[in-house]
Amino acid sequence: MPTSDDTWDYTLYIPNDPRAVTVCRRTLRVILTMHDLTGLVDTAELLATELVSNAVRHTKGPAALRVRRSPEGLVWIGAWDTDPAPPEPPVPLEQALEREEGRGLGLVTACAEYWGWQPSARFGDRGKYVWCELGVA
Repeated sequence: MPTSDDTWDYTLYIPNDPRAVTVCRRTLRVILTMHDLTGLVDTAELLATELVSNAVRHTKGPAALRVRRSPEGLVWIGAWDTDPAPPEPPVPLEQALEREEGRGLGLVTACAEYWGWQPSARFGDRGKYVWCELGVA
């Protein structure tokens, strides 16, 4: 079981720019590698890419990637955006793989232990976090 010394919390604020998705993915890789969590990198990158892509694609304002490790040992990945509306319900992965768009939350539900969304405010704007959790083996 991790101790409080194993907890951390990073937030990367990004502009509404598709290139920011790559910046978030690479930053996440560095964070997990520096915390000796390389076994999570591939799945975490996939999930963060989906969450941040949705935040950038479906809103007009700034966004943020937040990554933290809880005292329980979970890695929480969240994307904040300026739209307070809940995300569309995920499409089952079997159906999502056949689509050009709308696969993101289907992949998140298939790969993460838990996922959800919650209202939140940053930059003085109302918005939401769409998040998921990964267990640390």
